Amino acid sequence: MMELRQLQYALQIAIDKNFSRAAEKLHIAQPSLSQQLSKLEKEIGVLLFQRTTNSVEATYAGTLFVEKAQKILDMVEQLKKEMEDISQMRKGRLVVGSLPITGAHVLPLVLPAFQARYPEIDIVLVEETTTNLEQLTASGQADISLLSLPLIDETLDYEAVIEEEIVLTVPKTHPLAQYSADGQAKAVDIAELRNEPFITLKKGQGFRQITLDLCQQAGFTPNIVFESSNIETVQSLAAAGMGIAFVPLMVSRGRHSEFAPAYLPLTIRPTRTLVIAYRKGRYLSKAVTAFMETFRDVMNKENANNRSDQT
Repeated sequence: MMELRQLQYALQIAIDKNFSRAAEKLHIAQPSLSQQLSKLEKEIGVLLFQRTTNSVEATYAGTLFVEKAQKILDMVEQLKKEMEDISQMRKGRLVVGSLPITGAHVLPLVLPAFQARYPEIDIVLVEETTTNLEQLTASGQADISLLSLPLIDETLDYEAVIEEEIVLTVPKTHPLAQYSADGQAKAVDIAELRNEPFITLKKGQGFRQITLDLCQQAGFTPNIVFESSNIETVQSLAAAGMGIAFVPLMVSRGRHSEFAPAYLPLTIRPTRTLVIAYRKGRYLSKAVTAFMETFRDVMNKENANNRSDQT
């Protein structure tokens, strides 16, 4: 008789396309995994995976089986969460995916607030690129992920949690770093940046595309002179005079030393929308909705403080 664990095994093999990696993640021995798959294939009478020396590929039947198995496992997980909520159990485990930029600058604000409100809910944090986070969320390996619009994976749905301003960061000695008599930074027209050297995040990180889009809307392609996978490095290079960069307003928090760059508003006041993404059709547990509420509360307060600091 088919068992839920066999569905989990088939799903993990399809994800990893490798018996050794799948067995490691499932915490079972590779021979046991192979044996369980063979038993399942014998029971249902079809070959689910084509084995070669280098990889494992799903057959047509295997692709259909994995798709249905994912839905069944999602339904089982949703049923468990609904029953926990009905019984008012506040204990739980929430796997949260996050971009490194969000993990470094937002989660240190949000997670302590969430833990103070819901001390019995454990948070497991997974930091990855935009593409990998969408895959993890779509496959159910992450309950939710903090991403910015637009989303690529059509199997994902989302709840917008905050609209965040995008600002320009330049060296403090840059000619654009001008201030009014009351100390307020003067807004910059993006078209003025046509001949400036840009510093951006590397490919695969969503905020890089925002930089490209803003420049293209202003009629030019940015001259990218440095790339980094870390937003802190981007800011440090800008502060050192190596170029300029667009950054989310959140990263300016706490950077007021003599070595920090200047943060300038843009005339069009562009924003990015941070969302909490999840697989379409998934039941949103009380833990997820509580996380969304905490996220909104904390970030609305923080953005209000940052705007106050700028003025």
